[in-house]
Amino acid sequence: MTVTQSGLQGTDKPYAQRPITIAVDCMGGDAGLAATIPGCREFLAMQPKAHLLLVGLPEAKSACADLLSTGRCTWVDATDVVAMDDAIEVALRRKKQSSMRLAINAVKDGAADVAVSSGNTGALMAVARYVLKTMDGVDRPAIATQLPNAKGQATTVLDLGANVDCTAAHLFQFAVMGSALVSATSTRHEPTVGLLNVGEEAIKGSETIKETGVLLRAAAADGHLNFFGNVEGNDIFKGTVDIVVCDGFVGNVTLKASEGLATMIGGFIRAEFSRNIVTKFAAILAFPVLKAFKNRVDHRRYNGAALLGLRGLVFKSHGSADAYGFGCALNRAYDAAQHQLIEGVRIRIEKALAGQAAADSEAAQTA
Repeated sequence: MTVTQSGLQGTDKPYAQRPITIAVDCMGGDAGLAATIPGCREFLAMQPKAHLLLVGLPEAKSACADLLSTGRCTWVDATDVVAMDDAIEVALRRKKQSSMRLAINAVKDGAADVAVSSGNTGALMAVARYVLKTMDGVDRPAIATQLPNAKGQATTVLDLGANVDCTAAHLFQFAVMGSALVSATSTRHEPTVGLLNVGEEAIKGSETIKETGVLLRAAAADGHLNFFGNVEGNDIFKGTVDIVVCDGFVGNVTLKASEGLATMIGGFIRAEFSRNIVTKFAAILAFPVLKAFKNRVDHRRYNGAALLGLRGLVFKSHGSADAYGFGCALNRAYDAAQHQLIEGVRIRIEKALAGQAAADSEAAQTA
C-alpha cells in the first residue's frame, strides 16, 4: 500500500488503467457538500482518468460548478436526501429519488462502475441490496474496511455491522469475500485469514465459531483460502493476518472502540503539550515526531468500507468524514473498480462453493 503526496492511498499492484466512473452521493454524511465536493476535487487531481457522476439536490449544483466545467464530472438531479436518522423503510419506499438511491441505480444501469456514499449505513446497505441484489452463493453482504497495524500496513476487518447475528456459513462467506477484496487491491494474492475468537485454540469460542473454523480449515486444505487460524483482538493491530473475520456486532464494537481510543490518546497528547509554556516549547521540538505519529494512526487514511457480496460495487464513507477522508474513500473505490473486485469475489465464491459441494458429496458416499 502506498500513500501519495496528497495523502490518498493507492495500491502497489500494477494494472492497466481504464476510465472509471464513480457515482457520488454528494448529500450524504454529517458534513454533506462541505466534505464531498472538496474531496472530489482532491481525488480528481490525483486520478486523471476518473470521471464522477455527482448526484445531489438541484440547489447544490452551483457548489461544484468548477468541477462540472472540467468535463470530467456530470451532474444528476435528485429530489430527496436520506437523512442519517431515516428508517430503512423510509429510504426504500418513500425516497426512491434520493441522491443515495440514484447513485446506486447508476451502478445497476451501467452508468457508473462504483457508488460512494457517506450516508446512513443501514439505509445504504438496504438500498444497495434491494437494487443490486446479492451474488449467487452469498446469503448476506458484509461491510469490510481497514484498520492500521504495527507493520505500517492495514488489516482488513469484516463484518462491521451489516450482520449482527451470523451463522458459520455466513462467516465462511465473509472470509472468501474478504480474501477477494485484499487479493484484488493489494500485492497479496493469497492473503491470510484469521477468525476472531476469545483465544487461539480451536476448542475455544462459541459453537458458531467452532463450526466456522471447521469450514475454513477444510477450505484451506482444498486450496481455496489461506486460513491462519483463530486470532484475538490484539492481532488486528499487530498485523498477524491480512484479514480478520467476525460477526457485525463484534466488528462494529471493535471499530468504534478503536476510533474512540485513538481520539482519546490524541486528546491526552494535546492536553499534556498545552499544559504550560515549557510543554508548549517541548511540543515545538517534538513536532516532526508528533506529525509522523498522527499520520500513522489517522483513521481518515483508511476511510472507505466495501459492501461485499453485491452484484455491483458500493463503498461506504464514514458519516463524519471530512474532505480528506472522503477523498480517501473515493480512491479506495476507484482501486476496487480498476481491479475488477466484483469478478474476483464471484470467482472465489464459485470455487469455494464447488469445494464445499465436492466435500459434502464425498462425505455422503463415505457414509
